[in-house]
Amino acid sequence: MTPRVLIIAGSDSGGGAGIQADIKTVTMLGGHAMTAITAITAQNTLGVQAALTVPTEMVIAQINSVVTDIGIDAVKIGMIGSAGTANAVADVLESLDVPIVFDPVMVATSGSILADEDTVAAFERLGRLASLVTPNLSELAALSGLDVTPADDVQAAATVYAKRLGTPVLAKGGHGDGDEVVDWLIDGAGEWTRWRADRIASYQTHGTGCTLASAIATYLARGCPWKSAIARARRFVRIAIKDAPGLGGGHGPMGQQSVRLDLGPGARLNQVTIPTNDYAASCAFYTALGLKQIVETDDAHYGRFEAAGGATLSVEAGARPTIFFECENLDAEVDRLKNAGVTFDQLPTDQSWLWREARLTDPSGNPVCLYQAGENRRYPPWRLD
Repeated sequence: MTPRVLIIAGSDSGGGAGIQADIKTVTMLGGHAMTAITAITAQNTLGVQAALTVPTEMVIAQINSVVTDIGIDAVKIGMIGSAGTANAVADVLESLDVPIVFDPVMVATSGSILADEDTVAAFERLGRLASLVTPNLSELAALSGLDVTPADDVQAAATVYAKRLGTPVLAKGGHGDGDEVVDWLIDGAGEWTRWRADRIASYQTHGTGCTLASAIATYLARGCPWKSAIARARRFVRIAIKDAPGLGGGHGPMGQQSVRLDLGPGARLNQVTIPTNDYAASCAFYTALGLKQIVETDDAHYGRFEAAGGATLSVEAGARPTIFFECENLDAEVDRLKNAGVTFDQLPTDQSWLWREARLTDPSGNPVCLYQAGENRRYPPWRLD
């Protein structure tokens, strides 16, 4: 069944954040996005020029309209508009038994204020109803009343806020300093999970918080476990930043629409390797076909190309033709296939090219590779400019 995700948030006329980013994210991850728009903004990559709050009764009418007919499997809350709307939304959500991801939007990436003091105060009730709250560092500082400059202070602030709400909190480190982004999750049992990744040097980050929360909600709607949903959503955000189209003169929109064949349920056929007898000629041929070369080796024996739809093709001297299926959870997929009687030539193994692979052969003797690569299929550290 297609995951049904209700998004309660504001509209971004520039398409970088808010409802627009949410819809793109849910759609690209295979879900059906439904909306209750709380505010309309005149907004671009430089800031918010004007905002109009949607009347509370209209917000609630939008929610009731989709709940009573289409139904929902998860809820994502972003910009809420007003304190009255926050409390009215809470009244409705109290009767729903679905995962709720609350992104307490207070300030846009550009620095524009998106919530007044009364609205922020009403966040408490939504936070208690939520299954997960996803503040960035500045929001966490404001909501907890504590400094979040060192990592220890981030954990302390998240602990205070999570205990006060009785809700797991994901403290997002994207707005922090340093070459590494660290996200901290404190769950209902008070246990910590940390995700770390190299910071992507880019100004194309408008809508990262909206995108992350919507991606988590979509995975939860599909029945994905919590920590796995967060890990997969983080990968989606990172690839969307790297896929950003580079629009506008400020903090530009991400490229959610370009994250294709990188994430999703089932085994994805997104990579093929074929042999080459003449590396230079092969590269020239596939470039002429319109593919973009993204990897090459110094000894000119291997090259990888990206097609318009997101699939990749590799040419390699001396290689056997091999088809590659990317799996969300390689080890679990291998276990499933082994239990079904499938024999593997190589069990899951970490490779130097940052993929985790398992190898097998089909009944006709064709090599098959099941693997996990995340952003490293199309965006390895050595990707060509």
